[in-house]
Amino acid sequence: MNWLAGFEKIVRSDEPLAMHTWFQLGGPAEFFAEPRSLEELAALVQRCQEQQVPLRVLGRGSNILVRDEGVRGVVVQLTAGVFRQIQVQGEEITAGGGARLGRVVTTAVHQGLAGLEPLVAIPGSVGGALHTNAGAVGADIGQWTAAATAMTETGEIVHRTGDELVFGYRQSSLDEPIILEARFRLEPDDPRELAQRLQKLWILKKAKQPMGHQSAGYIFKDPPGLSAGELIEQAGLKGTRIGGAVVCDRNPNFLIAEPECTAQDVLRLIDLLREQVRDRLGIELELGLEIW
Repeated sequence: MNWLAGFEKIVRSDEPLAMHTWFQLGGPAEFFAEPRSLEELAALVQRCQEQQVPLRVLGRGSNILVRDEGVRGVVVQLTAGVFRQIQVQGEEITAGGGARLGRVVTTAVHQGLAGLEPLVAIPGSVGGALHTNAGAVGADIGQWTAAATAMTETGEIVHRTGDELVFGYRQSSLDEPIILEARFRLEPDDPRELAQRLQKLWILKKAKQPMGHQSAGYIFKDPPGLSAGELIEQAGLKGTRIGGAVVCDRNPNFLIAEPECTAQDVLRLIDLLREQVRDRLGIELELGLEIW
């Protein structure tokens, strides 16, 4: 760990990543870092670049499956308050990349700002949501994003606005490794009506997801005009199991990890689902989950 000299207070080794992800599976991170300031983060990123050490950023782990053997290099999580601030000014909200997306949504609703409420119940951080252009009910985070600040793999800070921001289905042009901050331009609306809308959306979304106590993850992107979950059901794969990994009954596009499950069980089940949907329905499912 000599190459990490000076970072001892913010870096620890062999951190179990299972506790940081929705699946609660997988091996440890070789090194796990929680920078306390922008300066510490930039210095760490630069050191990793100089030493040619892989660096990954972990949000809230809702869209990640960690392999059983773990992750080499440094995994960074933006847990410090400086990376999680949420500020409202007029019709705009500025949120740190480490802020919880759900908290940004509820802040907007309480302030009478509409647009983000369809994203309620989508887990994850603002940074992760922007990287994947998280969306639901025909809306996505990209359509409300006016600007973003990111950090490159060399520790340089860059600002993206206007035409520099391009969002597609579950993808964005924000390919820098770390999103530090985003500014959302929203629409004024009645806070009471927004709160009622938010509650209805929350109930509808939760009814279609695994129970909150379950270790689970969302697997495939929806093909154009179709539902990945419905395709899995049409292929007769609802409830399919490999080891401790099971296709969810409530929404077949979720896989549930039972107590004895391994990451390898999930990977094998993913391969089986893709193969069977392709063979039976002629449709290739694209993975929405990130595999580490």
